[in-house]
Amino acid sequence: MIQQHEQTEKLIRQALDYIEDKDYQDARTNLDNAYEISRAEQYKEGVSACYSLISFLDYSQDKTKFEQAASLLNDGTFMAKRSGSITAALINELVLGNINFAQGYKDIALMHYNNALKYSATEDKYSLSNTINARIRQLQNNMDYSLPTKSDPLVSLVKISQSITALTDIDELMKVIAQETKNAIQADRCTVFLWDKDTNELWSKVALGIDDSKEIRFPADKGLAGYVVTTGEALNITDAYSDPRFNPEVDKNTGYHTKTILCMPIKNNNGEIIGAFQVLNKIDGIFTKNDEDLLIAIGGSASIALENAQLFDKQLQMYHEQKLLFESFIDTLAMSIDARDKITAGHSTRVRMYSTLLAQAINMESKDISLLEKAAILHDIGKIGIRDSVLQKDGKLTDEEYKHIQEHVRITHNILNRIYMSPDFRIITEIACSHHEKWDGSGYYRHLKGEEITLGGRILAVADVFDAITSRRHYRDKMPIINVIDILLKGAGNHFQKELIDAFLSIPLNKIVNVLLSENNGKIEPDDENILNNYGLIDIYKIGTADNKTDEQEKLFELFNAYYQYRGKEHNAE
Repeated sequence: MIQQHEQTEKLIRQALDYIEDKDYQDARTNLDNAYEISRAEQYKEGVSACYSLISFLDYSQDKTKFEQAASLLNDGTFMAKRSGSITAALINELVLGNINFAQGYKDIALMHYNNALKYSATEDKYSLSNTINARIRQLQNNMDYSLPTKSDPLVSLVKISQSITALTDIDELMKVIAQETKNAIQADRCTVFLWDKDTNELWSKVALGIDDSKEIRFPADKGLAGYVVTTGEALNITDAYSDPRFNPEVDKNTGYHTKTILCMPIKNNNGEIIGAFQVLNKIDGIFTKNDEDLLIAIGGSASIALENAQLFDKQLQMYHEQKLLFESFIDTLAMSIDARDKITAGHSTRVRMYSTLLAQAINMESKDISLLEKAAILHDIGKIGIRDSVLQKDGKLTDEEYKHIQEHVRITHNILNRIYMSPDFRIITEIACSHHEKWDGSGYYRHLKGEEITLGGRILAVADVFDAITSRRHYRDKMPIINVIDILLKGAGNHFQKELIDAFLSIPLNKIVNVLLSENNGKIEPDDENILNNYGLIDIYKIGTADNKTDEQEKLFELFNAYYQYRGKEHNAE
């Protein structure tokens, strides 16, 4: 018997969902099945609930059958009393409230809803309290009964109001407003248009039910939306094809069939029109005065959200423009170094690339990587202050010349410190002027030690040295890769932070090769990239220093070395 009761309750629960969605046919099927089970098992609560809900279905589908529905509802009331079930009484009172609300007997409906609410405080196995509260709010605000409860208009207003602070993306905000408006008014489609006063156009990226990823844009004096924006007049069209202002060509192009239209201007707190709502095809009948009032209320909240989002969008655009200006300024400074020091041209770009690979290998956050990349590009900007005779000298530097070139780090700090940067960007200066500091404190120019050196500076130190000794100069060739790796390993713990060296030597070789090839615009072969992706520099070191190598290891070493020694197609052909 318990199993049959559970089956009955499951069917009733599903029927309630169908009723909320106005799927009366499926709801009736479920209730008929629930009634048969309840009657066979003499389950009075189930019988009462079915009587009440079936009477509601009969009335909802044909309001002229009020007397038949009332008779069946009385049977539901009788069975609720006989069963002594709180749930049966709750459903019966809710249905009594709904039918009286629909008939216009609002005081009587409110009395039944309040009774139902009291029952739900004791037992609410079908979670009907939200539905009851929504109906009570609709009564208190003089709204139509036909408005749904799951998409309660007042709840929609709250959601839109919350989006004022929750959303700053204008496209996403428009989607939220359109969706909530569509739900609240129970329409098939809703589009929110904004007025671009600079171009005198209406635009939207939201046309629910159509492809909402494509921007809609047209002159502000065209279409129904243009009419309400231009005149400030609201349009409630009950038959679109009989209204001369409606353009049927839109339906022909989309395959949609417009029946009813509610189009209203969106006004801000100053009464200025900033856009328009266009709501199509009321799901159950025509748009009412309540729908118009609700749309005005939604527009009041939406206008604040939309203007805030537009302001944020403009600020974001300004930020992007400033960011582009800053980045182009950085690139120009870096190019000035390349133009002055032809020997090391491209060094800063490759240091940036190596630094990025190492930062990614240790899972540095993307915003910190972005700052590191800017510091890498600028790390040698101080060489502007170094004498040409020292900067461009081919041979070994004297002690005096070496001390002079070391000054480029201090000059870097002084130059960058004079550039206005936001607090978040100040770290760029700190990273850039720390690339010659050493883990053991023996570096320059401030002799910082260990974690006194910013993490970006420690990363930059590895990338700077690696590129310096793996780059070809006109007065020397590249250092053999085994010697390069040996320098890194011996520097771990004194020159460099050991964990960073370990991470750098584990970076997949294909990524290292792609940076190496950037110097001569070379390109790695796809098959070779797949092979090199499985190994790091530490593997090359182990193979290169091993007494015995397998054929596979020998091939790997030769493959990497071929790319490492790559001089460009023309040079290699010679």
